[in-house]
Amino acid sequence: MADSAHRARRSGRPGTRLQRVEALLRRLRAVLAVTGGAALAVLLGFTVAAVFRRYVLNDPIFGDEDIAAMALAVVVAMAVAYAAYGGSHVCVNVIGRLAGRRTTRVTDAAARVLGLAAIVVTVYALFAKGSCGLPCGAATANLSIPHAPFYYTLGAALAACGALLAVHLLLGFACWNGDDPNAPRE
Repeated sequence: MADSAHRARRSGRPGTRLQRVEALLRRLRAVLAVTGGAALAVLLGFTVAAVFRRYVLNDPIFGDEDIAAMALAVVVAMAVAYAAYGGSHVCVNVIGRLAGRRTTRVTDAAARVLGLAAIVVTVYALFAKGSCGLPCGAATANLSIPHAPFYYTLGAALAACGALLAVHLLLGFACWNGDDPNAPRE
């Protein structure tokens, strides 16, 4: 009985296990949305308070640019990862229209490998810079908010994008002779 179930799983469509991994990774999208939304709410509330204090009370908040910049870094990090997980990035599929699936198999794989390489280098740089911290002067000008957690947040968000891109690369290889489930639709 268990042997037949194992055979049925093995004889399934190519990349089925990878598609399950992709589905698990996509659950991270809710975490990204909540974190980005909370950071955006903080940024919005703080901006309203800073504008009110500056222009109505004529008493600006010291370090308001520092807080706004750090909150914006979190919003951007979560937005980039959320868009990657939602397939919201813009793409133009000229190669697919002109050359067909045989060519896009190769170009998709090359683009994903290059994208993954760029993400790995960027994540490494963010974590290396973030780990230096205060001795390297990585702090805001007025309030001396350390940049390290924000470097790590950006690095983690990009690492999440990289994980999804790696799964897409492997799915592309698994579906080499068929349709790539993550190829842009016409």
